[in-house]
Amino acid sequence: MSYKRIKNQRVLVTGGAGFIGSNLCDDLLKNDNHVVCFDNFSTGLIENIAPFLQNENFTLIKADIRSLEACHNAMQNIDIVLHQAALGSVPRSLNDPISTNEVNISGFLNVLIAARDANVKRFVYAASSSTYGDSQELPKIEENIGKPLSPYAVTKYVNELYAHVFGLNYGMQVIGLRYFNVFGRRQSPQGAYAAVIPKFVELLINHQSPKINGDGTFSRDFTYIDNVIQMNHLAALTDNPSATGEVFNTAVGQKADLNQLTAKLKDLLKQFDPVIEDIEIEHGPERNGDIPHSLASIEKAQTMLGYSPTHTLETGLVEAIDWYWSDLKK
Repeated sequence: MSYKRIKNQRVLVTGGAGFIGSNLCDDLLKNDNHVVCFDNFSTGLIENIAPFLQNENFTLIKADIRSLEACHNAMQNIDIVLHQAALGSVPRSLNDPISTNEVNISGFLNVLIAARDANVKRFVYAASSSTYGDSQELPKIEENIGKPLSPYAVTKYVNELYAHVFGLNYGMQVIGLRYFNVFGRRQSPQGAYAAVIPKFVELLINHQSPKINGDGTFSRDFTYIDNVIQMNHLAALTDNPSATGEVFNTAVGQKADLNQLTAKLKDLLKQFDPVIEDIEIEHGPERNGDIPHSLASIEKAQTMLGYSPTHTLETGLVEAIDWYWSDLKK
């Protein structure tokens, strides 16, 4: 599916060496943009952006969004900001709420201020489905949220509040994208806070048993990276005046529980290695701060931005598994 893409712009991608950020950098470079990648490499990886380092349209700034001066320096002559930098992970935020707050709130505010001072045309930022908190309503509709269940969720909700206030008081064109469990190429399986899909894929490839937290009935709206890239382009370029200042679910509108997800992973991986089909799945205790079910309504994004997901969970997994198999077997 074709959609309007950012072209011939100077785009700042914060967290540009991360999973989502590096995919955005890659896509933007293919569309004749000058990309400024801003990352402190606390979670981002140099290998994610290694292919771009010799590109004359790519600039890497190794710095931290907790430095207002660094944010100001990075913002020179920027047309569009795609703000992805954050300390993700609910468990990480429970273990270290102070660092999560410093990066996700103070850092976010620094980037907003620097963008305001540089008169940036459009500011698109990564929000989170964790903002829905204890709301049990399904599907999740942007205007109906509950109370946060983790420090991470608190920080991402505060981002939305700051974005609203900056739009209101400074006339900034700010749009938030509430990401729902994004997966795909370049998502690292390493570390204590790795996302479930790459982590389970790596374990299965290594003939190890993945451990599901709880009985496996918790469900998520797993969203392939290409859908997220599309939403960033649409949000950055929309000329719909009612869209600015808003937040949009960035998802597929389809949910799968962890038992279903694991079965799909095994089914796809057994084509590469038949042994994987017989690997047992373990179950452990539920994690604190986890939302039981997450399913997005994407009607607002479809209506106001013209969003049309290119990948379902199934088609996204096919591409992701191909990438992981070749990457992890290197």
